Amino acid sequence: MALPPAAPVASLTEAGLRRVLATLCVTEITSWGVLYYAFPVLASDISADTGWSLASLTAAFSAGQLVAALVGIPVGRILDRRGPRAVMTAGSVLAAPALLAVAAAQNLAWFFAAWMLAGVAMGAVLYPPAFAALTRWYGPRRVRALTLLTLAAGLASTVFAPVTAALAAHLHWRAVYVVLAIVLAAVTLPGHAWGLRGPWPPPETRGDRVAGQTPGHVARSRPFAALVAAFALTALATYAVVINLVPLLAERGVGAGTAAVALGLGGLGQVLGRLGYAPLARRLGVRARTVLVLAAVAVTTALLGVLTSVAALITAAVVAGMARGILTLLQATAVTDRWGATHYGRLTGILSAPLTVTVALAPWAGASLAAALGGYSPMFLVLAAFALGGSALGLASTPPAPERTP
Repeated sequence: MALPPAAPVASLTEAGLRRVLATLCVTEITSWGVLYYAFPVLASDISADTGWSLASLTAAFSAGQLVAALVGIPVGRILDRRGPRAVMTAGSVLAAPALLAVAAAQNLAWFFAAWMLAGVAMGAVLYPPAFAALTRWYGPRRVRALTLLTLAAGLASTVFAPVTAALAAHLHWRAVYVVLAIVLAAVTLPGHAWGLRGPWPPPETRGDRVAGQTPGHVARSRPFAALVAAFALTALATYAVVINLVPLLAERGVGAGTAAVALGLGGLGQVLGRLGYAPLARRLGVRARTVLVLAAVAVTTALLGVLTSVAALITAAVVAGMARGILTLLQATAVTDRWGATHYGRLTGILSAPLTVTVALAPWAGASLAAALGGYSPMFLVLAAFALGGSALGLASTPPAPERTP
């Protein structure tokens, strides 16, 4: 996908912009792959070796996600002022020893503390800082740059899940994390320190809707609160569906191999959805596409709850993946589309914090709902209702006309 010529306001040359984008594509694949997707592959081995329950291990991993959510708020403030290089390099410096601490954990408390330290690193190296970097540097071209980044980062599980499994077939889980920590440091530390150099431009304020408001004022506004609630409800449904899709299919009598294929095809749908976001953004306004995408999550979740045919379920899983892929870019552009880029880092950090908490709790919430409701089918229908509520809140998530500049 070729990018059009750089806008005159760009603070980097075209070569510099390509370097930044290529760097973030590589470092996000590696950071997500090592810090996030390796854990579910290794969790069973860790439990078998240590005797710690899978529930306890998952709680430790979720604690790291909660820390990442909290760290994202001050990180966003730094990003707005100084840019991503120092923040993301510091995150890379911290990530490797955090993973070594995970590998060396001798008790559950140590394991929890190590993942919370890793959570600090995740708050500094995963999507929000990368999105802030591309939003500021690429300016009006940000949607296509963000699309390319999320397409590349979508390969993180494709690359690192099998790599982690292959390492685990020959090494103890502790040694696997040592190897992954070395890979992470070797790729992301020089990548962030070298690839993200360059002047940090002032925000493009043309068409900015903040109109002199402070980030705190925006964050306390009704549209921002509605946006947070809409995305949180939809994220709960989306990520509970991802984790609980295989159990749902098993409940319908679908074999493990077919269920795995359905899950994988959902990932393919995610890629297709991201490719379709730019045309959608050109054709629909902010409110319309927000409501449409969140409603699509609700509808596909409900279909998974009621369909029984294997072919229909797989098709629904692919379409649900498409909605999930578009949702990532909808979140990445939500602040800029409504309030401009002036305080993008800080406002995105505030927006991302409750979403990260929701994502961390979604697997537990989905499983608990299934147990309470007596099955996965009714649980998916309840999740669809949550997402539908998010879509309704999306109607109120755009600032009214008086808050906009002409």
